[in-house]
Amino acid sequence: MGDSTETRLEGREEAVPPLVTDEQSPTALERLRTPRRPRLWFEILLIAVSYWTYSLIRNAVPEQKAKALRNADWVWDAEHQLGIAVEHSVNHALNSVTWLIIGMNYYYATLHFVVTIGVLVWLYRTHPGRYAAARLTLFVTTGVALLGYYLYPLAPPRLMAGGHFVDTVQVHHTWGSMASGDLKNMSNQYAAMPSMHIGWSLWCGLTVFTLCTIPWLRVLGLLYPVATLVVIVATANHFWLDAVGGALCLSFGFTVARAWYGALPHALPRLTPALRPTEA
Repeated sequence: MGDSTETRLEGREEAVPPLVTDEQSPTALERLRTPRRPRLWFEILLIAVSYWTYSLIRNAVPEQKAKALRNADWVWDAEHQLGIAVEHSVNHALNSVTWLIIGMNYYYATLHFVVTIGVLVWLYRTHPGRYAAARLTLFVTTGVALLGYYLYPLAPPRLMAGGHFVDTVQVHHTWGSMASGDLKNMSNQYAAMPSMHIGWSLWCGLTVFTLCTIPWLRVLGLLYPVATLVVIVATANHFWLDAVGGALCLSFGFTVARAWYGALPHALPRLTPALRPTEA
């Protein structure tokens, strides 16, 4: 994504450091905290196992339907008091434009995974020195979300009793969403807070914006979480406040990555340092 336009100054800043001597040998902790060239087979295995574990834990969380519905009523009342309870209007307005809401259904079901994996691959190929920190941010964000699903079960707007929201997947008979239709029994229906559609899309958007050098792609990076926010509300899968929860989880993820690596992912060198002969 345009990394060929790296400036000469940046190239000097990211020059590979000389091999360290035995007296300069880093400690085991320092080596763990130093970004290293990721191994492809390990990353594929790690991501596959991590997503399987995430899905297993998320769907193993007790649904607690009654509590989730009470929490949904509380969130809805809170949004009315804040003057931001417009999800119902957005849901019905966009549902009336059939081609648009069908597109949003497929957006909700697919881009959440496709774009996130695409950004991970791009980081792996072009920003190996920043990859581990960015991946840690994403993993911590997702881990915190699991805690939220357990502590605060929440029904999405489409499942609220008397909410009169439109379940756009059921109405338009689209496929792919784990939230409705034949697949709903395979997924916890009361894990709406926080929204990982927002957490992951913000991670993707900020990563692209801070690291890409092509202007129009940087703009797309910023627009992606905004579009995702509209989609999750239009399809009645989330409240606005679920998105706030997702953003807070991401903030915690960035905080952990900065504490571990000493800098945010985008501030780390693009390339990994050269290995010592004994580490090659």
